[in-house]
Amino acid sequence: MAITGGDTARSVPSGGKYQMTVEEFKNWLMKFDADKDGRISQKELRQAIRSCGGWFSGWKSSRGLTEADANGSGFIDEQEIDWLLDFAETNMGFKFYY
Repeated sequence: MAITGGDTARSVPSGGKYQMTVEEFKNWLMKFDADKDGRISQKELRQAIRSCGGWFSGWKSSRGLTEADANGSGFIDEQEIDWLLDFAETNMGFKFYY
């Protein structure tokens, strides 16, 4: 299984985690910005979770938005994506290299 999205595709190693850099994750996530407004909505986050075979995508997208949306706008903007990293490692099966 691999995350698709241009040059950010990574296979899942035996540990079961998608391995990528933080920058690759940000680029991959922004591919789900359907309306190209530079922000990720809960619906767009749900699509991202579903694309990598995520179970409970509705719950995870709601929880991820709650954890990352520091300003309470209902969206994850570029400055808030960093807040999503811990959630992605814990709940979405990612392992980041810094």
